[in-house]
Amino acid sequence: MNRQENIELDLNFVREQFPTFKDNISKHINFFENAGGSYVPNTVIERLNNFMIQTKVQPYADFESSKIAGEQMDEGVKLFAEMINADFKEIIMSGSTTMNMYVLSKALSNIIKSGDEIICTNQDHEANIGSWRKLSERGVIIKEWRVDEKTAELEINDLKNLLSSKTKLVAVTHTSNIVGTNNNIKKIADIVHNNNSLIVADGVSYAPHGFPDVKDLDVDFYSFSTYKTFGPHLGLLYGKYEILKSLPNQNHEFVKDEIPNITLNPGGPNHEETACLIGVSEYFDKLYKHHFSDTEIDHRKRIVKINHLIAQHEEKLANMLLNFLNTKKNIRIIGKKNSYNKNRAPTISFTVNGKSSKSVCDDLVNNNIGIRNGNFYAWRILKALNIDQEDGVVRASMVHYNSENEVKLLINALDKVL
Repeated sequence: MNRQENIELDLNFVREQFPTFKDNISKHINFFENAGGSYVPNTVIERLNNFMIQTKVQPYADFESSKIAGEQMDEGVKLFAEMINADFKEIIMSGSTTMNMYVLSKALSNIIKSGDEIICTNQDHEANIGSWRKLSERGVIIKEWRVDEKTAELEINDLKNLLSSKTKLVAVTHTSNIVGTNNNIKKIADIVHNNNSLIVADGVSYAPHGFPDVKDLDVDFYSFSTYKTFGPHLGLLYGKYEILKSLPNQNHEFVKDEIPNITLNPGGPNHEETACLIGVSEYFDKLYKHHFSDTEIDHRKRIVKINHLIAQHEEKLANMLLNFLNTKKNIRIIGKKNSYNKNRAPTISFTVNGKSSKSVCDDLVNNNIGIRNGNFYAWRILKALNIDQEDGVVRASMVHYNSENEVKLLINALDKVL
């Protein structure tokens, strides 16, 4: 194929890597629930299958299958660290983002005391803010950075007004799983650091659309879920090493002198899932080699170029749906009305005047659309926008393997039910 820098994503090649599109059940579903969890490519499935057959033993012993198991687990973490421009020792891989935040909030209890302040947004998924808000039970003061009720956006000046000499930490989402806006985390981190405070950013809804450069963002902590980035059900937490190594052990007492990805990971990582993270990296390597010829550049630079291809494709998909929704007077789009230059993710939420979100989704499902409604664990933003927190919004979330034809089918189905 043409390997020029201005090429487009080869969607046929992409979809060939995902066996779900040929599965007898799933091939009939036009899937728009990617924000809840993505499909996985063959490379991940093969890695998981091989691990369970060849190396399903306790890792890190001296016999061959155990040594290989440990090596594969370490390699999976190392490759993910490279993809986000981090070091191996700065990555903690646990069962979920919720668990990572819970452990981190406990570990930071030696820094955050009664009377100190934490700023949380009402735009976030509960996984990023729930653990911090619970610290109010120990006398920590929680301040809420609230969205503009008309735009659903976070305003930087509102953050500046909330910061004080008592602010120890700001918890903020990189991308809202309902609003879809990509917040300027780099700018927010700079403001927070100028206040001598820490920042923890939730990238769960950002990372599926392009792996971030955590060093460029200059965040203290960054989290996302690998099951939404085409891998197994794990939660990744990045932390600056100088901070992580200062935190008290949250694991068994006998591992207190180990590196943070052990001391801050109670019970340790899931063996087979951590090992099959290699398959995610292999998938993106296949994408890169298919589209580009300069294979000598480093891992992170390859990811940047793939990020660009993905962003172009996803922007096109998002605008197809947004343009249609914008023509409907009975539709309320949550967040930005168009997608441009990564100002938002292709995660598009809306409500329909005179119809419940549940009834809209039921009708769409009957038209072979894989979609759902609800608050998606971000009920605070719905409350702020005066949207029923149980019925919630209709959410159509796309990733790079979605096609223009699928979006057309979604639009046709919406035209029938609206």
